[in-house]
Amino acid sequence: MSQHSFQHRVALVTGASSGIGRTTALLLAREGARLALVARREGPLREVAREIEGMGQEALVLPADVTRQEEVERAVGETVARWGQVDILAACAGAYIRAPVLTMTVTDVEQSMAVNFYGVLHAVQAVLPHMVARRSGHIVIISSANGKKGIPPDGPYVAAKFAVAGLGDILRQELRPYGIAVTTVFPGRVDTPMIAHIRVPWISAKIPPEAVARAILRAIRRRPPEVIIPFQVRLFVYLSALFPSLGDWFTRQFHLEGWEEDR
Repeated sequence: MSQHSFQHRVALVTGASSGIGRTTALLLAREGARLALVARREGPLREVAREIEGMGQEALVLPADVTRQEEVERAVGETVARWGQVDILAACAGAYIRAPVLTMTVTDVEQSMAVNFYGVLHAVQAVLPHMVARRSGHIVIISSANGKKGIPPDGPYVAAKFAVAGLGDILRQELRPYGIAVTTVFPGRVDTPMIAHIRVPWISAKIPPEAVARAILRAIRRRPPEVIIPFQVRLFVYLSALFPSLGDWFTRQFHLEGWEEDR
């Protein structure tokens, strides 16, 4: 089967109950994939599954907390028991935890790492034995533009997103001989419930989750090592990498941290 075809391929999506994960799952289903849906909340997962089944595709509802390794392993096991394989992992689960460094606690960082880093690691380690055995597969990891250039006061979130970016870099290199592709996606601000309380400047406008989902599908087809979206965020990341002080200046000048509104 061509790697460009999603027909009958099995995709496991974490964070599938809302935001990027939900949109990615629906888009993969429209392309013909079978979906294993992972998130903590069973109700919203079942709503996504009903939409997928309404398209004539198959969906498996797998309530699990990605911070718990045994729950993720069980979800992957049920997927393999149902369909015999996992072709695609889209690790989309995340939590936005921000705090200024002067008031940040170790607990803040641990909570961010639990979801944003270990949640990815648990999913990757659970699917890898099956992908290695078949010598094929594609792992898509959702980091953040914050995993390339940190924006204050997002310390806990930035720490986890940089960590997951580093993990993706190593995975991509080590898994290539096994026929497994790895792509790390670095979106800018995305219009999801996770940051609904953050008002952002025009230059850092929130993009719809559909834009990220489309980028994920393009990445599975083209197998690039990294994707940074949208275009202006990619320019900012490159500029900051070459001239860190200038990146800092842009961050301050344009208030890229945004403004928190009452929840």
